[in-house]
Amino acid sequence: MMVETQGDFMLTFAPIFMGAIFILVFGIIIFTIIKSIGTWSKNNQSPRLTSNAKVVTKRTSVRGGGETHARNIYYVTFEFDSGDRLELQVDGREYGQLVEGDDGDLSFQGTRYLGFTRHPL
Repeated sequence: MMVETQGDFMLTFAPIFMGAIFILVFGIIIFTIIKSIGTWSKNNQSPRLTSNAKVVTKRTSVRGGGETHARNIYYVTFEFDSGDRLELQVDGREYGQLVEGDDGDLSFQGTRYLGFTRHPL
């Protein structure tokens, strides 16, 4: 009768564990890529719309970490005349130029922000 030592267990378990971690990380990467392609395709198939809207709120989200790898993602929520709201990701320049309370014409395609033209006061 042979008794398995802790070293033998680790030699058996470690490759299985590392393989499972590799498959999990690879699966998450593939899922993210497929989801991004699906969103891109859905936006491309959506009509380009322009509608009267009001800027109701703005927010940022920080992704990544450390001193050089963090990045800001900017979002603006628009409210249409019907009362429906839509939050769209915008670039930093647009985020800085939009002010809560602005009223104008919002151009978008699916979840893709295309532009906002303010109505004159």
